[in-house]
Amino acid sequence: MPHDVSLITTIAAALGFGLVLGFIAARLKLPALVGYLAAGILLGPATPGFVADAALAGQLAEIGVMLMMFGVGLHFSLDDLWEVRKVALPGAVLQIAAATAMGMGLAHWWGWPVGGGLVFGLALSVASTVVLLRALEERGILDTFNGRIAVGWLVVEDLVTVIVLVLLPALAPSLGGEAAGVDPGANLWTTLALTLGKVAVFVAFMLVVGRKLFPWILWQVARTGSRELFTLCVIAAAVGIAYGATKLFGISFALGAFFAGMVLRESALAHRAAQESLPLRDAFAVLFFVSVGMLFEPGIILEQPLQLLAVVAIIIFGKSLAAFLLVVLLRYPAKTALMVSASLAQIGEFSFILAALGISLKLMPQAGQSLLLAGAIISIALNPLVFAATGPLERWLGRNARLAAKFDRPADPLAELPTTTARTKLSGQVVLVGYGRVGRHIARTLNEHGIHYIVAEQNRELVDELRRDGIPAVAGNAGEPAVLIQAHIAHARMLVIATADTFHVRAMIETARTLNPDIRTVVRTHSEEEADLLRQEQAGKIFIGEQVLADNMSHYVLDTFKEPANAGH
Repeated sequence: MPHDVSLITTIAAALGFGLVLGFIAARLKLPALVGYLAAGILLGPATPGFVADAALAGQLAEIGVMLMMFGVGLHFSLDDLWEVRKVALPGAVLQIAAATAMGMGLAHWWGWPVGGGLVFGLALSVASTVVLLRALEERGILDTFNGRIAVGWLVVEDLVTVIVLVLLPALAPSLGGEAAGVDPGANLWTTLALTLGKVAVFVAFMLVVGRKLFPWILWQVARTGSRELFTLCVIAAAVGIAYGATKLFGISFALGAFFAGMVLRESALAHRAAQESLPLRDAFAVLFFVSVGMLFEPGIILEQPLQLLAVVAIIIFGKSLAAFLLVVLLRYPAKTALMVSASLAQIGEFSFILAALGISLKLMPQAGQSLLLAGAIISIALNPLVFAATGPLERWLGRNARLAAKFDRPADPLAELPTTTARTKLSGQVVLVGYGRVGRHIARTLNEHGIHYIVAEQNRELVDELRRDGIPAVAGNAGEPAVLIQAHIAHARMLVIATADTFHVRAMIETARTLNPDIRTVVRTHSEEEADLLRQEQAGKIFIGEQVLADNMSHYVLDTFKEPANAGH
């Protein structure tokens, strides 16, 4: 038995301290990520006591980066991004530019070189997808339109970060840094062309060969019926493709793992792959955050308090204000702008990856990483309070009509039903809230039976498309009385709530019954707990997704057993 067990010691200490401090953070209503970072600080050289092996922790962190980027690629959906492209794409790019400019200005004031300021600004501009998803899930708004905008916004940020990770090593010599394998005297455009050429070859290989080969391999392994082999195949694909991309094409582990996830998403087994790899991804993500915490120097809080305060101000106020103004300028309501702003008021994993790359390229000083880490811990800890503040801010804007008018869309034509809508469609109709997958099926059935309906939907692009197809629709949150009034709820026969946004269901029903006491309501929900709350509100007919599926499958099984044994399959 070898006596040098530094790898086992590092893993055991990181996971053990991460568990304890993550649990404490969760009990304090903070994201567990704060606890993992704190565990790294305790295990690092800046604090007394046991010090973990930083070199080994760094390699484990690389695996964590691979698996996290693999998870991002596995869940990346062009369809979801396309749905909110008109706000997420320009908004995210402009917000990154604004936040990067703020960070560069701050770094210039401190006397940092341009390269260090660029990396520092980019690290400040990207929020944590992990923290955002947890915040949206806890508030039950992940599947709402505003939630999809926030997630789409961060997906664009992630994609921009991936591009930066590819280009930064090539740009490092021109920015005053150093990069292994890059000739400092080489022409900048030649270096960029070579870098982008390698990336293009890798992407082409993955899209042409990888998207067919790797899902096929996954399917062949799945046919063995061995769960451990399936899990091994998923992890081997993630780490192996990332390693191969680095060795053969000279690109980062992060980009290779991201494309590994993207090509495996093409498989019908993608959902199972995500579920099977989740425990290992989570474990190595903990090791990643612990290793980042080990690099933190607590003394910077006392030595540079004003610098830290400036960093936190940019994260929580600077880039959030920029995002708010951009969303409003893109003609979305103040409520959506507040949601996106709160989502961006923190930084996380990609900021750490950028900072580590900046230091390895000799672009950013070590103090920058400590400031970013301290800013991340503070902003993540305060993020629940930022989300909580959106409600009072929204109500305050509502009470100040003149101020609200400056931020909300003036005379939005999509928020009002077209005057050309036939009067025969505005009495005895169905008001259909939500035009997603469920709403589309309901609308198709109503069309087949010649039943008039009006759609209330938050996706403005979708409302515009419906109107071009001759379907009456209004844009907005049906939880607000004005939207249902525009849908002529007072004269409707039925309100059908097909959206997954159960948060505003009671407000919709209350408005509908106030204006139309005889209206019938139909509601969808995903859990028995939500259904119980809605029954207490006498919400009408309630359909629980899993229960309806189980009932239909049960009826099919019973009907099959009623048939003669040789009647069919």
